[in-house]
Amino acid sequence: MWGFITCMNDILIPYLKQLFNLTFFQSMLVQFCFFGAYFIGSLIYFLISTTNGDPIDKVGYKKGILFGIFLAALGCVLFYPAASFASYPLFLGALFILGLGFTVLQITANAYVSLLGPEDSASSRLNMTQAFNAFGTTIAPVLGGHLIFELFSAPDGSFSAAATKIPYLIFAAILLLVALLISRVKLPDFQVKGEELVKGFGALQHNHLRFGVLAMFCYVGGEVAVGSFIISFLEQPQVMNLSEVVSKNYLSLYWGGAMIGRFLGAISLNHSISQGKKALYMFGAAAAVFLVIFSIVDLTFAQISFFLVFIALNFVAFFVGKSAPARTLSIFAGINVLLLISAMLNHGEMAMYSILGIGIFNSIMFSNIYTLAISGLGKYTSQGSSLVVMAILGGAIVPIFQGYLADTFGVQHSFIIPVFCYLVILIFGAYCTKYLSHVKQDVDAKSGH
Repeated sequence: MWGFITCMNDILIPYLKQLFNLTFFQSMLVQFCFFGAYFIGSLIYFLISTTNGDPIDKVGYKKGILFGIFLAALGCVLFYPAASFASYPLFLGALFILGLGFTVLQITANAYVSLLGPEDSASSRLNMTQAFNAFGTTIAPVLGGHLIFELFSAPDGSFSAAATKIPYLIFAAILLLVALLISRVKLPDFQVKGEELVKGFGALQHNHLRFGVLAMFCYVGGEVAVGSFIISFLEQPQVMNLSEVVSKNYLSLYWGGAMIGRFLGAISLNHSISQGKKALYMFGAAAAVFLVIFSIVDLTFAQISFFLVFIALNFVAFFVGKSAPARTLSIFAGINVLLLISAMLNHGEMAMYSILGIGIFNSIMFSNIYTLAISGLGKYTSQGSSLVVMAILGGAIVPIFQGYLADTFGVQHSFIIPVFCYLVILIFGAYCTKYLSHVKQDVDAKSGH
């Protein structure tokens, strides 16, 4: 649900752009408000943690997760009055509340998963959870696009704000059901007691955390910007000249690639599996997920067969990375730089293939950046997590800049912005490959281990 509702923004952007006759810059306020909430919510969380101790350590991860889900459900409900008044500012307000709910989930759920086992396999666990997140982002363009562009659109086929009412009420109901199920499940407790509560700015003493915050800013900004512009990119006459109804299926391929890569990452970065078994499991997972994607999208096999080339290239990149999160991160970022340059320079199918291939190489980036950034933080883990989540502000800022470039120089040339984002990620991966082992030794020495 988390991934599904987040990806619905990519449907809302072209929808609201036409409904309210917006420029690219104005339509990107959707992402600005949604991901800007991550920054505001995380900043508030961080400031509270520096003065009164970490809130999650006080209330526990389970209560934090439930609060995040309830807040997200409220944001979905607020789409009803926004649609009733057909007000773009109200839509933006609802997206901001929705983003605040997911902010709490980012801080609690991701840190919780990283703590549920050995630190060296945290990337593998987060890639697995992110894979199911990506399943939501894969079905959102098809199912969400059908709900808004077709099923609940006006009888004459014109765009109407009312088309968002029922879908988002359904989303709210499902979120509340998820909250009910989680409340009934017994979960391990990592709550810190009494004098162990962390105050102050201790997390900021770690260089890899500060660099990781910048890398996360660039990653979320790059991923969101590319996803936000795919439908508009494929509408360009020099690219594919496709309508929104067709483009949404290709948008699913972009997010479906992330799902394939994350399942492969969960296997590749798991050090308890032998190399021989990894290859077998990865092949089986890739085949199974590809079939799932093929059954979801309204495209023929011939139209998506090019994706098999990216899956094969993804396999090669994983094995060259040798199951090392930092090295694999650099390789994937480098490939995305090349794909973006290709999308900017080419036309037709080559440009389309290049932009859609970025998704599968985005796959492990969130999980790897997150776990590398908070690696070895010990008692500062939750505080460090809030700082990394704060960097999701990139999803608000980068699309705005790309929207400005798209209005000024055209959609295709605007992808120069994500190029710089992935270059920063490449450098962060290289930095962690070389220096993180020394940083971890320093952390252990300071903590007395």
